[in-house]
Amino acid sequence: MFSTDIGIDLGTASVLVYIKGKGVVLKEPSVVAFDRETNKIKAIGEEARLMLGRTPGNIVAVRPLRQGVISNYTVTEKMLKYFIQKAVGKKRFKIISVCVPSGVTEVERKAVEDATYQAGAREVAIIEEPIAAAIGAGIDISKPQGNMIVDIGGGTTDIAVISLGGTVVSASIKTAGDDFDEAIVRYMRQKHNLLIGERTAEDIKIKIGSVYRRPESVSMDVRGRNLVTGLPKTISVTSEETEEALAGATGQIVDAIHGVLEKTPPELAADIADRGIILTGGGSLLNGLEDLIEEKTGITTMTADDPLTAVAIGTGKYVEFISERKMK
Repeated sequence: MFSTDIGIDLGTASVLVYIKGKGVVLKEPSVVAFDRETNKIKAIGEEARLMLGRTPGNIVAVRPLRQGVISNYTVTEKMLKYFIQKAVGKKRFKIISVCVPSGVTEVERKAVEDATYQAGAREVAIIEEPIAAAIGAGIDISKPQGNMIVDIGGGTTDIAVISLGGTVVSASIKTAGDDFDEAIVRYMRQKHNLLIGERTAEDIKIKIGSVYRRPESVSMDVRGRNLVTGLPKTISVTSEETEEALAGATGQIVDAIHGVLEKTPPELAADIADRGIILTGGGSLLNGLEDLIEEKTGITTMTADDPLTAVAIGTGKYVEFISERKMK
């Protein structure tokens, strides 16, 4: 007896599992901790994320996906199997749809497909991230009108103009949420001689990170290691500083949006000017990003209702979308 279909948003930063009729049932970081000596997996998901940068020599906490693609096949397969079983238990499942960035190669796409089959799927449907994001954001992509989606994930930013159920113009760049974190780490090292970890950088990004001038400045205390004395140190960081730190990474995303708009056919460009640009993905939650894109493109920019789960929901609903198209 087969259970309901599953949609998986296999992201660089987190994995989300959507089950038809139940919605998103699982959201965990895509991190795996394993023992280098025995090759045994110690922890997966949130438990492993807490180990990042805090493990003894023999245990390593890794992200098996880098920039939206599989960098460690065996670990990804085990992680997928674990998350699917955690989400659906012992039930059997027929179709699993998984999303991939729009710029992946055939080899990378095949690796995702194979890993999903190994995890227990009978049938695998691979869907491009922007299409999944558009479906998840509640856009009717089957109509002959242009919709622009910018999906800012952990490892990649996918930009696409979608019409009649397919992608007309798209671009996928390897600048996204992880690069925002790295930019903050770099800035803290250069400006304050302070070495901070990935998790601290992510904290700064979430709590006070900004890419457009806020009405009033906010600040937070940050702890790290002073590179001059080698001792722990606490300093106060402001939202203006994060604006400076993130300018390079967000500039690349704005340039990529410009590039896609330049290649968009005029009729669809007119639709986008009317309907605006929709942002999805965790990176779209960065304070001021809507305003920045709007200022640089002159097009109204909105964030989807639930940007974090839009891709997972769209991936799950994609199977229904395909079967409806076949029936017409």
